[in-house]
Amino acid sequence: MQFSSKLIESAVEAFASLPGIGRKTALRLVLHLVQQEAEFAEDFANAIATMRKGIQSCSTCHNLSDDRLCTVCQDVRRDKSTICVVQNIRDVMAIEETAQFRGLYHVLGGVISPIEGIGPKDIKIGSLVERAKDEEVKELIMAISPTIEGDTTIFYITKQLQDVDVKVSSIARGVSFGGELEYADGVTLGRSIVARTTYKLD
Repeated sequence: MQFSSKLIESAVEAFASLPGIGRKTALRLVLHLVQQEAEFAEDFANAIATMRKGIQSCSTCHNLSDDRLCTVCQDVRRDKSTICVVQNIRDVMAIEETAQFRGLYHVLGGVISPIEGIGPKDIKIGSLVERAKDEEVKELIMAISPTIEGDTTIFYITKQLQDVDVKVSSIARGVSFGGELEYADGVTLGRSIVARTTYKLD
């Protein structure tokens, strides 16, 4: 793909570097911006720059946040006795879309995967164990994608909590084994959370 403008080529390369966007889609987006008023492009660029500069990780649950605490952790209407443990931030968004869960979250930031060199210390397990020791916390719902790595992570966390007075449950298998949580439809995901079962160590 050849361009008559180095500026267009540079912008296309920038868009094409984003996941899921090929060069043809990138070119279509760039041409759309070119056809808009200059103020539109400036506002667009400023929104991205401001987001990147200001976004941070919630100090409690590790969700994305504008402040030290995310809006979920700050919400006094949420059920603080239940924490939903997820693999990544996209899973939080997927579960929130179902409107079936009103507790808090804990984002691990990954799962244990020896093949990829990811161990327990590489994800947010330590802070989860500390949160579980709070007397107000009664249940941890393991809403982690049902893969071998996901099951390994759940097993490890449950082992770490053997001496902690907290119930550990796992979402029902409405989400197929090997499937990513974020791609499950809202109805299936919502029912899986509602129909969760107690996780037991073998």
